[in-house]
Amino acid sequence: MALFGLFGGKEKKEALDAGLDRSRSSFFGKIAKAIAGKTAVDDDVLDALEETLVTSDVGVGTTLKIIERLQERVKRDGYMGTKELNGILRGEIADLMRDPEAGEVAFQVSGQKPHVIMVVGVNGVGKTTTIGKLAYAYKQAGRSVLLGAADTFRAAAVDQLKVWSERTGVPLVQQGMGADPAAVAYDSVESAKARGIDVVIIDTAGRLHNKVNLMNELTKVKQVMRKVVPDAPHEVLLVLDASTGQNAIEQAREFTKATQVTGLVLTKIDGTAKGGVAIGISDQFQVPIKYLGVGEGMNDLHVFDKHAFVEALFKS
Repeated sequence: MALFGLFGGKEKKEALDAGLDRSRSSFFGKIAKAIAGKTAVDDDVLDALEETLVTSDVGVGTTLKIIERLQERVKRDGYMGTKELNGILRGEIADLMRDPEAGEVAFQVSGQKPHVIMVVGVNGVGKTTTIGKLAYAYKQAGRSVLLGAADTFRAAAVDQLKVWSERTGVPLVQQGMGADPAAVAYDSVESAKARGIDVVIIDTAGRLHNKVNLMNELTKVKQVMRKVVPDAPHEVLLVLDASTGQNAIEQAREFTKATQVTGLVLTKIDGTAKGGVAIGISDQFQVPIKYLGVGEGMNDLHVFDKHAFVEALFKS
């Protein structure tokens, strides 16, 4: 069964449209206000649009890029009507968002067994739920999956992952709260390799209770996994809560500095008006968004397509 068959189609498109409803309403309301009574895109319209994009959590840096491109367009063409603005803005935003490269395709597995995915992010962003949805997706596609509970600094994290393990019918390697996260990661990858498992997904801590630097701990986890699979992890997915807006951008900045993040997962996109944060994050960090979390069910994980996202955001 094709993975894109599982995560595409009319139902997913409708879910994405519904999930972006609050962001779309807020975004369009602000744009409509910015261009009310205007027939041409002039400096006043661009100033109002700049404020609209910034307050829609697109981010200052990305907003300035968009405004500069629009200014260049007006200068080149001599005139731009406000009726054309939405279409042009849609194209400029899509151009700024990062496309995945070969090997960054959603649900792709490496040639080596097991394919190792390390999932990072602060507590409360939906990291464990995302791992459960990923496990379900791979299993539905016919892959064998194993979970590693390396977030050992929070008892609830291990318990939550155990629940998802039972719900999805996927084995779990755990040592309980307080265990060495690197040891759990090592055992998980070693077990997956010995059992011929296709995919192993490693949960990691969102914070530590002691003074050990979290990012140093993540580096240690990566190093011990490489003793079993030399090029592990094949993916590092950073999970971000879209509803936190600019905080999500700050989290992305810290994690991309500390570890080689290969893809982003934006969760809780359906419960916020801050969907514009996806635009800024994708542009600023040049890391592709791979998945959107829309809903709490096992099947509520969407493969991210920037064109579908922009279309849904601008849908009238």
